[in-house]
Amino acid sequence: MFEYLELAIDSAVNSGAKYSDARILISKSRNIAAKNGEVENYNESEKIGIGIRALVGSSWGFYSTYDLSKSSLTNAGIKAFQIAKASAMVSGDDLPFADVPVVEDSYTTPHDENPFSVSSTDQVDLLLRTTAQMKKLGSSRASGRLDFWDTEKWFASSQGHKIYQNIVESGGGISSLAVGDGETQIRSYPQSFGEYRTGGWEVIKSFEFENHTERLAEESQRLLVAPQCPEGTMDLILEGSQLALQIHESVGHAIELDRILGWEAAYAGTSHLELKKLNQHKYGSELMNIVADATLPGALATFKYDDEGTPAQRVDIVKEGIWTGVLSGRDSAAVAGVKPGGMVRADGFGRLPMVRMTNVGLLPGTSSLDEIIQSTENGVYMETNRSWSIDDLRLNFQFGCEVGWLVKNGKIIDMVKNPTYTGITPLFWGNMDMLAGEEEWVFWGTPNCGKGQPSQVGHTGHPASPARFKDTRIGVRG
Repeated sequence: MFEYLELAIDSAVNSGAKYSDARILISKSRNIAAKNGEVENYNESEKIGIGIRALVGSSWGFYSTYDLSKSSLTNAGIKAFQIAKASAMVSGDDLPFADVPVVEDSYTTPHDENPFSVSSTDQVDLLLRTTAQMKKLGSSRASGRLDFWDTEKWFASSQGHKIYQNIVESGGGISSLAVGDGETQIRSYPQSFGEYRTGGWEVIKSFEFENHTERLAEESQRLLVAPQCPEGTMDLILEGSQLALQIHESVGHAIELDRILGWEAAYAGTSHLELKKLNQHKYGSELMNIVADATLPGALATFKYDDEGTPAQRVDIVKEGIWTGVLSGRDSAAVAGVKPGGMVRADGFGRLPMVRMTNVGLLPGTSSLDEIIQSTENGVYMETNRSWSIDDLRLNFQFGCEVGWLVKNGKIIDMVKNPTYTGITPLFWGNMDMLAGEEEWVFWGTPNCGKGQPSQVGHTGHPASPARFKDTRIGVRG
């Protein structure tokens, strides 16, 4: 495949580009959905194609095609250059491009069983059994899904990179929906979007769906008659998957350097952060230590090189509450004067690579969930996301969860429904005063992060353990 890449790259450089890189991808996916013991959807696809970038002055040009013939590859390089040249007609200084090691290397996701080598009948049967069981236990709608991806990626650049990677990802989840008088309630496992990781069929086995059907069915029905979440300012305890989404929305998007620089605003807006306040801005309490780490074994956004050939690495983002790092690419890092962090990826061969979250996670503390609950006099423990809203600066937010548990004098005393909380990002994180430890630290995966125009879907990871936030506004309605 590298000779194909070099043909396209040489065509772009010979046309006048000062730099070019290209990726060939062979991407396989399998998506299975079931409802109430019956198959709802089954889709399997395989795609191959090339995407090439060319840099002229301060402008990128990008072109992609399914056609890997010699003439098509030559044309792809010319087209990428022509697009870049046209864009460069708008005045602007040449875009600096940070240096990274030029390597020839290969990498394959560690996995025990490739999900595409496992019988699809076995995978379907797992969903049929678990959804049928929840339906039998009283669920109005019992749902389940499995998703698998196997992506082979060849990357080369005009600087001499030659990198092959095979990324294998697996995940899914189940849920029980209960319908009452004018309302619905839902309980999901492992989290509301499903749980996703790098790895094979063993990932799905580890979830043990069958052991959670009874609890999900019972809790979804119980929520219909549970009291409403109380309203007021009190302690908030978040379980890991909800905290993972909190990290994604109020930290992950805010630290994307293209948003901070004003290059990107689609879907998630820009950012309240300013580069001049790097290493100064107080993001949260001293318990807040956030890293972006694409090297974590098994996490969803784990790889060896990003789509610019930059090595995967761990970057400090928030250290003891102080903002210290960003998510960057080779161009944005050079503009901002920071080291490129290996955080540029594209959704397939047909999209321009852009800054994306890797495994942006909160490092564990020293407490446990039991200890957090026992030390809480008046609060609500919330599990599993149901809704979220945040402004374009990633500053003001409101989240809703599937279930809440009223905590009084160190004990859970009752279930409450429709729990919500709201806050302002630095104030909220500044109120974090207890954080569970490594035993409860989970590499939560999010496979549906939207960004860019045209739209791209990114796979991100958010390691987190349960935490407590003092003096939080809870039970917001309307």
